Amino acid sequence: MRLRCAVLDDFQRAATELADWSPLADRVDVVSYADHFADEDALAAALADADIVVTLRERVPFPASLIARLPRLKLLIASGMRNSVIDYAAAEAHGVTVCGTASSSTPPVELTWALLLGLARGIVEESNALRQKGPWQSTVGADLHGRRLGLLGLGKIGGRVAQVGLAFGMHVSAWSQNLTQERADEVGVHLAASREELLAESDFVSVHLALGDRTRGLLGPAEFALLKPTAYLVNTSRAAIVDQDALLAALHEGRIAGAGVDVFDTEPLPADHPMRTAPRLLATPHLGYVSRANYATYYGQAVENIQAYLAGAPVRRLP
Repeated sequence: MRLRCAVLDDFQRAATELADWSPLADRVDVVSYADHFADEDALAAALADADIVVTLRERVPFPASLIARLPRLKLLIASGMRNSVIDYAAAEAHGVTVCGTASSSTPPVELTWALLLGLARGIVEESNALRQKGPWQSTVGADLHGRRLGLLGLGKIGGRVAQVGLAFGMHVSAWSQNLTQERADEVGVHLAASREELLAESDFVSVHLALGDRTRGLLGPAEFALLKPTAYLVNTSRAAIVDQDALLAALHEGRIAGAGVDVFDTEPLPADHPMRTAPRLLATPHLGYVSRANYATYYGQAVENIQAYLAGAPVRRLP
């Protein structure tokens, strides 16, 4: 009996282009979906006959209620080695094996700087004006050299962001609840005494923390009040780390110079979402992990995971 593998949220139809699925051809039929399923009913209907599901990051939750509606599901593969929206206990109870893949820190680092530089130099605004025959030079760019970059988080991604900031000649500070002086010295940055100090002194703030109970809503109204009116905020981590209402208020009221975001409370972003029309906002549709090399890793290792599962020796099991 042939198995059916469903690949979710394959928006660019890249899953079969960037990985070799031929080793599975004699046993597995692969079907990819370019459209996002917005609710559990639609998702359950689409996956009713799926034995294997490949999902991207944490975009699609797999709660117990959904897993119970997928009687044929035996293998769930999520890109990355951490996923907070899968009910692992329910998966185990229903005999579903959950596996992950490796991921690269390079794409989110690069996108962080794309957003930061785009904000600092008004790239989108100036490009649009040029194309639309608007004013020639309407913004005055913010300098990076000599300015302070504040990093919330100095892990694998935050550390690489720091290195780029130092190369630009920026003064780089970092803070997180567990950050040590040893780690700050290793990267070559200043360890801020507190979150409040980092926010008050930084010209650019970039978020590089994992989402958890201690980081959810870490930047709220009180924290935005500490930022300079000339400061910029960049978030390529998780939307829930930043209070979205507080961010929108700061943008609309001009209490910060601007923000660059790649993550949202609902994804894909609804057509009427206020983030789509917020002023002083440079927004991208969660492109942090979207690169050819990253996708090749995700889908290539998904194929490996399926092969290993079929051989009776699953690899990269989660959690």
